[in-house]
Amino acid sequence: MATVDIREVRKAFGSTQILHGVSVAIEDGQFVVLVGPSGCGKSTLLRMLAGLENITGGEIAIGERVVNNVPPKDRDIAMVFQNYALYPHMTVFQNMAFSMKLAGAPKDVMEREVQKAARILGLEQLLHRFPRQLSGGQRQRVAMGRAIVRNPQVFLFDEPLSNLDAKLRVQMRSEIKELHQRLKVTTVYVTHDQIEAMTMADLIVVMNHGRIEQAGAPLELYDRPANLFVAGFIGSPAMNMLEGHIADGAFHAAGGVRWPLPPGAPTSGEVIYGIRPEHLHLDPGGLPASIQVIEPTGSETQVLLRIGDASLLGAFRERISGAPGSALPVSPDISLVHLFDKKTGQRIP
Repeated sequence: MATVDIREVRKAFGSTQILHGVSVAIEDGQFVVLVGPSGCGKSTLLRMLAGLENITGGEIAIGERVVNNVPPKDRDIAMVFQNYALYPHMTVFQNMAFSMKLAGAPKDVMEREVQKAARILGLEQLLHRFPRQLSGGQRQRVAMGRAIVRNPQVFLFDEPLSNLDAKLRVQMRSEIKELHQRLKVTTVYVTHDQIEAMTMADLIVVMNHGRIEQAGAPLELYDRPANLFVAGFIGSPAMNMLEGHIADGAFHAAGGVRWPLPPGAPTSGEVIYGIRPEHLHLDPGGLPASIQVIEPTGSETQVLLRIGDASLLGAFRERISGAPGSALPVSPDISLVHLFDKKTGQRIP
């Protein structure tokens, strides 16, 4: 195991800048998730860490060693790809043992390490099958097993669950997290799915346009997003955002609706008022809201509401019924309201 230090790393393709001085300090044994929309630079950063992309500027260190010019095979990392990258003509055992075979490992060592990884991943009965005989989840386990047998200092995962169906993604999320808890190997995981990031990470790094918007523990980003981008990206359903101004001890939104302010709010100014759908509560004496659409999900009811001139989403534990246009007054939990500067998009403390 090892620490990973990414220091002011830059990447350019010709005159096009992809990464703009990215810095991340990853602790030994930590599970770090790089998350962001397509094109934000997260996969490029991972490939630079793996040695599959050249570094334009800055340094990447694994342990005490700067690896900028170290070939991928000498970095002591193992990478799991989105498309599994299994050899179709090899059995599961042969796929998992391939890197050890290239390294000249004795047969008894290969047998021991592959059997050990197969037990961890539940692949013992599949070692003599070929990839075409496996399900998507089983193929992903084989790809993970191939990484485990190398006993690397760092695991790298590049959107490994993207090709799986929703139910299998949930299962594999748990399996990867359990695997990390067991092996305690430093892990860097790339995804565009913020639910994966929230449920798996010790540290989330939110990227946008080649820059880090915020890095922190999952609940830290959820509870105190640094800016509008993070607030809108972290959390599902997404946070409601209202434009308006503060005056007379309240937030005034379009349509003349007065929203209550959190403790310590400024006394004036143009702001964005953020409230998560799950932090709106049914309240007979609350803000005048009307139903637009009701979407029952079983565990909760999501309701698209009209409040003044704005449409907002509410997520309620109660089961709600009502015709479009009928009243459903709500109140925000003022201790969980977020305020952002309208000009800069930065959080107002």
